[in-house]
Amino acid sequence: MKTERREFKKDIKASLETVWNVIWHDDTYKVWTEPFAKGSKAISDWQEGSEVKFIAEDGTGMLSTVHTNEQYHKLYLVHEGLLTNGKLDTENEYSTQWKGLREDYTLTQTDDITTLFIQMDIPLDYMESTTEAWPKGLELIMEMAEGMTDEVKSVG
Repeated sequence: MKTERREFKKDIKASLETVWNVIWHDDTYKVWTEPFAKGSKAISDWQEGSEVKFIAEDGTGMLSTVHTNEQYHKLYLVHEGLLTNGKLDTENEYSTQWKGLREDYTLTQTDDITTLFIQMDIPLDYMESTTEAWPKGLELIMEMAEGMTDEVKSVG
């Protein structure tokens, strides 16, 4: 299995808390993840060591584990594999390509700008679709965070 680590970055004129909550709140998560998969949701308590199910409306998705959660600053995930009908698919070679790969979200703030930095290990079979989706997703995160007049409910 061949993978590459890719990086994506966006400067957003909003607080760390606002950007974090836009990323992980149910109502906004489904909006910014639309370029990746229609109707996505994330199911987790977000505690370190906890399971996260990222599920699209068709029942496909990704099973991951929270490696690190420093609220408003870092959320690092380790992928376990793909979900089919909401369950881990251990047979499919496309699923097993993801096992052990990382997806790391890091937020830093300077003055009134929050920088969202994503590092993600991507199997080559998924490189094109993933690298096309990230800039679109980051733009949606920025639009929502910069358009907020009050904070979204705290998440994570």
